[in-house]
Amino acid sequence: MSKLILTQEVTGLGAAGDVVEVKNGYARNYLLPRGFALTWSKGGEKQVDSIKAARSAREHASLEDAQRQAAALSAKPVTLTVKAGGSGRLFGTVKTDDVAKAVEAAGLGKIDKRKVELPAHIKSVGSYQANVRLHEDVAAVIDLDVVAS
Repeated sequence: MSKLILTQEVTGLGAAGDVVEVKNGYARNYLLPRGFALTWSKGGEKQVDSIKAARSAREHASLEDAQRQAAALSAKPVTLTVKAGGSGRLFGTVKTDDVAKAVEAAGLGKIDKRKVELPAHIKSVGSYQANVRLHEDVAAVIDLDVVAS
């Protein structure tokens, strides 16, 4: 088992600044090469404090702000206009960045594309749902309407 300090939020594992223990292969092949984590050391306490300070600066100012934005996101469906063929199949796939830009264009506030989770690849026109983690304790479900341009 490897002991690591997370530098970014990893779904199902922890948030930035958390100290976690994972299997060696997961650390060596996924977390460390992608920059999601650093190896833990005795001097790592200072790193943990600085990472947590940066995370708190990036997060919503308060839980109430996150809950307010979650209510706004859940109340109104977001429309994504994409290129599609005659049968409704997309040329490519919808990415988290596309969802974040559509939310901002709809006037529902700015969200980080790394906080958006798509349950499956969106490759055709239709209605879908995406999850957004706005705060450690607040998540919102966005209704997506994917339409052809």
